[in-house]
Amino acid sequence: MWLSWLTGALLLGPLCAGLGGGGADTTDCLYYNVNFEQERTNQSGVERCEGEQDKRSHCYASWRNISGSVELVKKGCWLDDFNCYDRQDCVATEESPQVFFCCCEGNFCNERFSHLADVTGPLIVAPPPGVLMIYFLLPFLMLTVVLMASVWTYRHKKPQYGHVDISEDPGPPSSPQLKPLQLLEVKARGRFGCVWKAQMINDYVAVKVFPIQNKESWENETDIFITPGMRHENILRFIAAEKRGNHPEVELWLITEFHERGSLSDFLKGNIISWSELCHISESMARGLAYLHEDVPPLKGEDAKPAIAHRDFKSKNIMLRSDLTAVIGDLGLAIRFSPGEPPGETHGQVGTRRYMAPEVLEGAINFQRDSFLRIDMYAVGLVLWELVSRCKAVDGPVGEYLLPFEEEVGQHPSLEDLQDVVVHKKTRPSLKELWRKHTGLAQVCETVEECWDHDAEARLSAGCVEERISQVRRLTGALAPPTSDRRGPPAFAPPPLTVVINVDPSRESGMSGQKRE
Repeated sequence: MWLSWLTGALLLGPLCAGLGGGGADTTDCLYYNVNFEQERTNQSGVERCEGEQDKRSHCYASWRNISGSVELVKKGCWLDDFNCYDRQDCVATEESPQVFFCCCEGNFCNERFSHLADVTGPLIVAPPPGVLMIYFLLPFLMLTVVLMASVWTYRHKKPQYGHVDISEDPGPPSSPQLKPLQLLEVKARGRFGCVWKAQMINDYVAVKVFPIQNKESWENETDIFITPGMRHENILRFIAAEKRGNHPEVELWLITEFHERGSLSDFLKGNIISWSELCHISESMARGLAYLHEDVPPLKGEDAKPAIAHRDFKSKNIMLRSDLTAVIGDLGLAIRFSPGEPPGETHGQVGTRRYMAPEVLEGAINFQRDSFLRIDMYAVGLVLWELVSRCKAVDGPVGEYLLPFEEEVGQHPSLEDLQDVVVHKKTRPSLKELWRKHTGLAQVCETVEECWDHDAEARLSAGCVEERISQVRRLTGALAPPTSDRRGPPAFAPPPLTVVINVDPSRESGMSGQKRE
C-alpha cells in the first residue's frame, strides 16, 4: 500500500493535503461509481477535489466483501473530515459492515484500499492495477517502514477524536462514531443549536447539533428516543447520539432520519393542500401523538412504554415524509410518566409561547400526567387550524400562511401579550364561516374548538382526534392514508442505518426548565 502511495508521489507530484495554513487545496482522486455501469457510460476516471479555504481534501473508497470477493462500489473525493487526517493509506476499520469505507489524504491515495478490523486476522486487499516503476521504488522501502512506525507511534499517543472529558458531570459515555458521516448543509436553526442535512454512505440523515451548554436537552431527547417501544411510523426514527470534538469545543450530536420536505410549518408556507391531504396529515399527526401519550404494555420482550408528553408540540416540530405522512420530532422538552416513578424535574412555562395553553400562560398547571397531555392537545387544535387555513376544499381564496395568533399579536408576541389575548379575553384564531360550508371542514373546525377549549378537562384526547379525522375522511370519500400497526414499527419502514446508543439506560435524566421562544 505504501508502495502505491510512493508511486503516486513520484509520478504525480507532491501531495496536496491542505494543512489549513493557506488557500484552497487541490487533490486528485481516482473516481469510480458502480451505478454508471447500468447507464453504459464511463464509470471510472480521475476526480479533482477543489477544497475550501482552510479545509482539507481527501479521497475515499467504498466496497462490499461478498464471501471473500471484493466488489467496488464508489471512489472519489471526500470533503474535510477529521477521521481522514494524516492517513496515507485507505484502510477500513469497522468490524463487519454491509459497506466498507475508508478515506485518506494524498493524490490517488484511494488507488488501493483494505480492511483491517482485526490485526490478527486476514487482510483483505483490493486487486491492485499494474504498478509502474516498482523497481525504482525499492530503495525507498526502508524509509517507508520507518515512516510507518513513526506515524503509528504518533497516532497512538494522540487522543482519539470524539473523546470528551467534561468535568463535574461527564454525562453519557462517548460512543463509537458513525462512519462515514458528512455534514452537507444547515436546514434549520434554533436556540438549541442547528439541524444539518448529512450523508452517511448512500443515505441522507439529519444531525441535530447541540452546543455543550444545551447538554441537558440533548440528554433528555436521547433518553426519550431510547425509551422502550418508541419505534413508530409517526415518530421520528432515532439513529444515534454521540459526542464530537474535544473539551471545551465539544458538540453533542443527535442523528435521526432525514425528510426532504421539512417541517409542516415550512410546507404550509409554500403550499396549499387538498381536503384528502389535510385528512392524511391530520390523521397521521394525531396517530403519532396518541401513541406518544399512550401507555403500551410489554411487546416482544421489550419493557412497557410509558406515556410521554411532548410539551413543545407545534407545526415546526412535525416533519413530513414524501407522501405527506406526519412524523413527530423534537423531543427535547418531553417527559415520561412511568407508573410508580416521578416524571423528573418539571417546570411550567416551557415550550413555544404562541402554542402555550391558557393554564401554562397563567402558571396554573396541575403537575399530573393528564394535565401535561391536555397541554399538548391545546397545541393540536392550533396546528389543525393552520392546516384548515391552507386548505382549498371550499370555493374561495386561500389566505397566506399565518402562525396561530399572528393576526392578534403579531410575529413576536411577549408573554404578557398572549396572557391578555388567550387567558383574559379567551380569544382563539378565527374560524371562517366559509370553512363551515364544507361538511368535512365543518367537523374539523368543531374538533379544533374542542381541542383548544379553555377548560383543559374538556379537551379531546389525541386518540379521539385520530378517530374523528378517520371517520370524517371516510364519510367524505377522501383517499385513505397508509395504515400501520400503531403498537409496532410500520411494515414498510426502512431498517435503521446504524444505531449507536451512548446513554446509560439506567440513568434517570429529567429536563430542567429550558425555555424556548
